[in-house]
Amino acid sequence: QVQLVESGGGSVQAGGSLRLSCAASPHIVSHYCMGWFRQAPGKEREGVALGFPGSRGTSYAGSVEGRFTISRDNANNTMYLQMDSLKPEDTAKYSCAAGDPGLNCFSVGAYDYWGQGTQVTVSS
Repeated sequence: QVQLVESGGGSVQAGGSLRLSCAASPHIVSHYCMGWFRQAPGKEREGVALGFPGSRGTSYAGSVEGRFTISRDNANNTMYLQMDSLKPEDTAKYSCAAGDPGLNCFSVGAYDYWGQGTQVTVSS
């Protein structure tokens, strides 16, 4: 029922920018918890940017605060992650996810639906 497809990953130099996109099935972006997660080899998956639908709030990981921005285009069923001032430690597979908005969207456990992921590699 819920389909999520990420795109926009790639390889960039430190200090560069990328914009990731997550195309979702209808009504998901506008009504669900939506978030971006990342996982690097040997590390646990971490929430990068998580948010409630509408204007109910957004939470960023401290490591990306001020550099990454999550946004939604409800009309086009697309979520974005704008990544600026990229660092080598940002290298990871990035996945978008959606979850029940009746739960706490700031909790990883709220997310039930996942995209396939897109690789971001930042070199120094």
